Amino acid sequence: MIKIITIEREYGSGGGEIAQILSTKLGWKLWDQRLTEEIARLAHCSKDAVQEREERTDPLYYRLFKSFLRGSYEGSQNAHKLNLVDSDTILKLTERVVLHAAETGNSVIVGRGSQHFLRDRADTLRIFLYANRDEKVARLIARGKTHDEAEGLADSVDKERADFIQKYFGVEWPARVLYHAMINTAIGDDAVVQVILDLMKTARAAAGA
Repeated sequence: MIKIITIEREYGSGGGEIAQILSTKLGWKLWDQRLTEEIARLAHCSKDAVQEREERTDPLYYRLFKSFLRGSYEGSQNAHKLNLVDSDTILKLTERVVLHAAETGNSVIVGRGSQHFLRDRADTLRIFLYANRDEKVARLIARGKTHDEAEGLADSVDKERADFIQKYFGVEWPARVLYHAMINTAIGDDAVVQVILDLMKTARAAAGA
C-alpha cells in the first residue's frame, strides 16, 4: 500500500503546485513549506535561513567562515553555543523530519533528498517532474519573475540541486533508477496529478495480486 509520495522536480516545472493539488485530492499532509518550517524549528533559526541552505552545498566562502568559527570556538567554554546553519546540519535535520513524515504516513514530500532517504521503503512512490526550459521560464514569469530572472533561476537552481545530490548521495541528478515515473509537466498540472493517482492504483492492484 502506498502511504508516501515523494516529488522531486526541476525548478520551474511546477512541482510545488502539483504536490499541493495531489495532497488536496488525497487528503494527505503536504511536506513542502511545512518541511522547511519544521527544520527551522529544530535548528532554532528562521525559515529564511533554512531556505538559503536547503538543497544546496555550502559555497567556499561559507565553508571557510565555518572552519574559522569552529577553530575559534574549539576549546572555548562557549563552544556548545556555536550553532551554524550549514548544509550538513540542514541535511541531518531534513532526514529526521522526512523519516518522521514517512512513519506517520499519508504524506506528499517535495524534494530535499526525500527520494533518497526513502528509497528502500516499499510504501513510497517516487516521482520526478520535469519540463523543457521555455515552459519552465514561462511558468516562472507567471509567478512574477522577470524574463532574465526566470532564465537565470531555471539554470542555476537545478545546478545547485545536482551538486547537492552528488555531494551528499553520490549519484547524478536525476538518478533515473530511483523513480517509479518521470513525468513531463507540459501535459498540465491536473493531468500530471491524474497520472500519479493512476500509478498509485496500479501499484495497489499489483500489491494485491
